[in-house]
Amino acid sequence: MTFSRKPAYSADAPASGREDGDLRARILAAAANPFIGASAAAFLFLLSLALLVLVTGDPNKGSPLVRVALDQIGAAKNVPPGWREALVGEGEQEAPLLPGALDLSNLPFASHAATDDAEAGTIAAPPTVASADGPLPPAPIAGLYTPGPGGGSLPVIAPDGRTAADAYARPFTADGRPKVALVIGGLGLNPQTTRAAIETLPPEITLSFAPYSEGLQGWIDLARSHGHEVLLEAPMEPVDYPANDPGPYTLIAANRPEDTVRKLEWLMSRATGYYGLTNYLGSRFVTSDTAMTTFTLALKARGLAFIDDGQASLRGGPIPRASADRIIDDELAAGSIDGQLKMLEAGAAGRGQALGSGFAYPVTINQVRLWAAGLSGRGLQLAPASAMAKR
Repeated sequence: MTFSRKPAYSADAPASGREDGDLRARILAAAANPFIGASAAAFLFLLSLALLVLVTGDPNKGSPLVRVALDQIGAAKNVPPGWREALVGEGEQEAPLLPGALDLSNLPFASHAATDDAEAGTIAAPPTVASADGPLPPAPIAGLYTPGPGGGSLPVIAPDGRTAADAYARPFTADGRPKVALVIGGLGLNPQTTRAAIETLPPEITLSFAPYSEGLQGWIDLARSHGHEVLLEAPMEPVDYPANDPGPYTLIAANRPEDTVRKLEWLMSRATGYYGLTNYLGSRFVTSDTAMTTFTLALKARGLAFIDDGQASLRGGPIPRASADRIIDDELAAGSIDGQLKMLEAGAAGRGQALGSGFAYPVTINQVRLWAAGLSGRGLQLAPASAMAKR
């Protein structure tokens, strides 16, 4: 059997020819109608646009994008089933974190403007001195910031010598008992665990936030309103980089000093209200003399402290410094965490103070909450991490 490109004609071909002519005339008449012509043009435009999107792909391709692998954050052993599920998604009763829902500082210089207006006698100035029991003053504090990359602000030393390390730290008065401090990190990536840490842990617990968090300033504002002092996490190069990649603004040991400072300035301009930086990973970065000198001098120029998880314990410097004595949740089991907290207490009793570090796992937050509730009765004083810092 063969197929022809032309139609086969039958005995009534003349009649078919007349019908074809009538159909052609009707089509030409319809095309002459302005309403039908406009509709057809609009249809062709939409069809062309749809084909263009299909061909070119993602219209946002090429825009800056940060992705954080939530199933790789933290470095824990003997991880129990279900911990990754705890880092993503929210419970049925959990309010969704919509864009802007926690941007409590929509105007990044609101506090400064309020202070200026107050001096002019128009509105009351916000408090800039923290209470030992109440919320910490809102950030930014006048004189402690300057415009930074991307429309953010960078910390600076005020003309009168005030620094962010002093102004944004939680006030603390020692009562003579051994001091125990704890930093809980990895906050801001998961709304449920972040809220739990802010709202259920004692205000003396220091909280550190990932710089890639959505709504980061809102989270910091919320933490400070609950009395927590805040650290900002600086992603640093680990020994297994790039297999273990802390993100696009990771501080690389072999980078030129100006590149390290440029990345640091981007990280530091993500929010305000933190009194210092802490490391996220960094087993290779902290071993480099050149890299750590650049890092330390950059923090000194900004008036910031550096609190690390223990990996940089041999590093000093002309800035407020403290290193964690132990990580409490290397093993994610309630009993193991309790054991590490008891060892932290023993260290404080023997040396007069001890600093621990943990990650915002649900089990960690729960065990720390229970532990802190009975700490005073065991003869110890809970302190913010800033109280452990020495120059």
